[in-house]
Amino acid sequence: MLLSIKSMNNYSIEAKDGGIGHVYTFLFDDRQWTVRYMVVDTGNWLPGRKVLIAPESIGKPQGEVQIFPIELTRQQIKDSPDIDTERPVSRQMEIELHRYYDWTPYWGRPFGPIAMPYAPPAAAIESGRTAQQAVAEPGQGLRSTREVLGYDVQAVDGRIGSVDDFIVNVQEWLVRYIVVDTRKWLTGRKVIIPPDWVTDIDWASSEVRVDVAADTVRDSPEFEPQAAVNREYEIRLYDYYGRPRYWM
Repeated sequence: MLLSIKSMNNYSIEAKDGGIGHVYTFLFDDRQWTVRYMVVDTGNWLPGRKVLIAPESIGKPQGEVQIFPIELTRQQIKDSPDIDTERPVSRQMEIELHRYYDWTPYWGRPFGPIAMPYAPPAAAIESGRTAQQAVAEPGQGLRSTREVLGYDVQAVDGRIGSVDDFIVNVQEWLVRYIVVDTRKWLTGRKVIIPPDWVTDIDWASSEVRVDVAADTVRDSPEFEPQAAVNREYEIRLYDYYGRPRYWM
C-alpha cells in the first residue's frame, strides 16, 4: 500500500487501550530511505511531549477513519524514555528506546555492551573519534519528512522544483517516491522521482540532487496527488525514464 506522507499527517494514533495523539512527522534514514519512526504528538494527553514509535509496533492504517493502531498500551508510552524530538536522535537514544520496548535494532546487531552496539562509521575512525564517541553523537542519518518538505530539487542541469511530499510503502515502510512540485518551472505540475535516483542531499543548502535531466522531467508522466500510485502508473514512469523497476 502506497500512501503519501501528507495524507497520513494528523492520522489519529490508537494504542491498545485508547488514543494517544496524532501523527506529527516521520523520521527516515537518508541512506536507505526507510522510515525508522513515526513521531506522535500526544497533545492534551501528555502536553508538550512527542514520542517515537517504530514501524514494528504500528498496525495497518485504517484510511476510512484516518487511524493508525499501535501494539502498545498508553502506560507503556507514558513511561517510555523522554526523547527531545526537536534535536537529532542519537544512537544512544535509540538504544534506550529499543531496549525499553524490546524492539529489534534496525542497525543489524544485538545491543551488546552499551559502548559498542554497532560498528562505528569509517569517518569516525578516520577522525580519531572512539567507538563510544561515535555512538553518543547525534545525526545518525535520521531526517524528518517535515524538515525536508520545501527543499529545492536540482536536476543534473538545473533546478526543477521543490520537495512537496513523499510516497511511502506502509507495509515495508520504505520511501518509494519523492513528490516534486515544479510550479515555478512548469505551471501547475507535479512529478514523482524514486529516491534511488537521488545522488546527494545537501542539508546545509537544503537541496536534493537527482540524476535526471530537466528536459526529461518536463515530459514525464504527471502525478495527480488525488489519484493512487498504482502499478500501471509505476510501469509508465519507469518505462519513460528507461530505468530498472524496483519490483523486478
